[in-house]
Amino acid sequence: MMFPVFALTACESMMQPVSATAPGAVVTPAAAGAPAATLNPSPPPRPPAAARTVAQFDTTSDADKAQALAVQVDTPVRDLGTTLATLGPPAEPGIWLKTPLVSSLTMGRVGYKGKDANVELRPSGGAEGSGSQISLAAMQTLGIPLTEIAEVSVSVE
Repeated sequence: MMFPVFALTACESMMQPVSATAPGAVVTPAAAGAPAATLNPSPPPRPPAAARTVAQFDTTSDADKAQALAVQVDTPVRDLGTTLATLGPPAEPGIWLKTPLVSSLTMGRVGYKGKDANVELRPSGGAEGSGSQISLAAMQTLGIPLTEIAEVSVSVE
């Protein structure tokens, strides 16, 4: 008669989230409301808890978006490749790309249909070729439709 209890326990354990972070990485639950690691000493504020629209979720300033589009022509870049990117957590502010193409937090560039932007590249911990997540602000800066799975190029200086 212990079979039903065992079955429920097995189902419950299968429902636990699977972590794809690198060994030894420090993981903070999203529920704790802790901000994501960032290189920005003064990141944009988190959106309000009652946010429902794109404008409410995108707390990145117009100045930050303009700076992201500023191109440094004489800076050599190293191409990391391309990745398919979808909208990341909209409540995570900033101009960033979580990708398996990097193993540490670094600044880089993302290109989409002839438009490039300076972004913070964050390691996703995913397997090579597993796709990426891009911030709401980065999608808007690059003109990527929010529902698109966009192929973007990624490079670092």
